Amino acid sequence: MDPLAGLLDGPRARGAFLLRMVMDPPWSVRIEDRAPLCLMCVTSGEAWIVPDDGPPVLLRPGDIAIARGPVPYTVAHAPDAPPTAVIGPGGACATLSGEPLAEAMSLGVRTWGNARDGGTGVLVGTYQLAGEVDRRLLDALPGLLHLPAEVWNCPLTPFLEEEVSRDEPGQSVVLDRVLDLLLIAAVRAWFARPGAEAPGWYRAMGDPVVGRALRLLRHDPAHPWTVASLAEKAGVSRAALARRFTELVGEPPMAYLTGRRIDLAADLLRRGDATVEAVARQVGYGGAFALSAAFKRVRGVSPQEYRNGGD
Repeated sequence: MDPLAGLLDGPRARGAFLLRMVMDPPWSVRIEDRAPLCLMCVTSGEAWIVPDDGPPVLLRPGDIAIARGPVPYTVAHAPDAPPTAVIGPGGACATLSGEPLAEAMSLGVRTWGNARDGGTGVLVGTYQLAGEVDRRLLDALPGLLHLPAEVWNCPLTPFLEEEVSRDEPGQSVVLDRVLDLLLIAAVRAWFARPGAEAPGWYRAMGDPVVGRALRLLRHDPAHPWTVASLAEKAGVSRAALARRFTELVGEPPMAYLTGRRIDLAADLLRRGDATVEAVARQVGYGGAFALSAAFKRVRGVSPQEYRNGGD
């Protein structure tokens, strides 16, 4: 199994924020939505992304950029253009003084901007919940990833541009899946660059022994796994699996499993109303007390504190 195949069960957009932004200069939008990940594809004209913690990046037609939250950034016609609008959590748009802009700048179905025939077009797809993208994948990406058109040629971009403004039954699900595929394709291109340093777990997915163990842990994290049971499934000794897993992934099998379970629990806590006890059972813990102890050790807060907005 090739390394990227392990990502196919990772990104899972659920009602992602998608739109086509159409602009004419001057324009500048401040992004403060705290979303974990946002993809931007320029279809016409040019746009600058100005991170708070890095140099400005120019996007031209065919380019794609991925911004990793929650650090704010600005998207504008020029790198020094002062913001005139702010995007907050959930895609809410307002002026700097707080006046809503959603209706004033609406140009149709999932289309937003200051000019219907504006010279700059940008497709925007935002994962709004951290659990929609594997935390290890987020950690492996830079704050701002940029793939210029000459090294990035993906047929999904024109397809997304065609689909984003359609208003048909089930369209949001179609767009979610296209966004997932676009992210996977971009990550594949990013890790395939000359000299790229892919994370250990990504490389390990291609290992015949460790890759098998990783897939078991990812596909069935609630199972009562032990190093011995994983080793038996992988066809090697317990010591051999523990040594090779730690060498390739960067942490022991049970530490990886704990992280996987806690990430899943965090997702369930934020997007549903299941009790901590029920969440614990779903992710492989014996009860609320066991999950709470592990959750606080890994995340630094209790499950209930995390559900209430703690980080």
